[in-house]
Amino acid sequence: MSALDTIDPALPADPRPEWVWYTSYGSNTDRDRLAFYIRGGRPPGAARAYPGCRDPRMPARSVPVELTGALYFATESPVWGGGRAFYEPRADGRVLARAHLVSAEQFSDIAAQEMYREPGARLDLTDALTHGRAVLGPGRYETLVCAGRMDGLPVLTFTAPWGMNDVRWNPPSAAYVRFLAGGLLSAGAWDADAIASYVAACPGAAGHWSEQAVADLLRTGPRER
Repeated sequence: MSALDTIDPALPADPRPEWVWYTSYGSNTDRDRLAFYIRGGRPPGAARAYPGCRDPRMPARSVPVELTGALYFATESPVWGGGRAFYEPRADGRVLARAHLVSAEQFSDIAAQEMYREPGARLDLTDALTHGRAVLGPGRYETLVCAGRMDGLPVLTFTAPWGMNDVRWNPPSAAYVRFLAGGLLSAGAWDADAIASYVAACPGAAGHWSEQAVADLLRTGPRER
């Protein structure tokens, strides 16, 4: 099993870094899925094609990490059907995630696609890196969160501006769970039982997805992609 990389909760000193850790807790935990955000195209099982990043290079590294907070599923994804994954950094608990080492330009382009914007403009990360959070708009993934730093570089992700208990939870689709759980498994830090237990307990999935059902997707997922 791979060792977890440790996040230093101190905020990074450089407000304009060239490299960042884009930290995914949803379907982009899977590097093959992330490749569509970077290189462009339509992922298997998705209803949307992505333009990709200006720089099509894949992450220099991808490492397993755990964020402080909670994962929950809410809203309705037009890409997957069912709920999307969101990160609540103010909650107690842990979120299994995968940090991808990308350029700040690539992070901006990935974030733009998640925000349903056209990639091409570099995001101003100053507020997120200075205060740990920056709300760029009212949309689902238009709030940047900096969880700290690794190797001196910012650990960045995005989530919704609302709180976990301010929105109706919605169970995710099988295709979405397959990529999320499969990406975590391929990170190498957690076994299938731990991932199945984690996903099945998340608000939105709890009561709809059993540990056994998630484990079954992990067994069948690679053949169905």
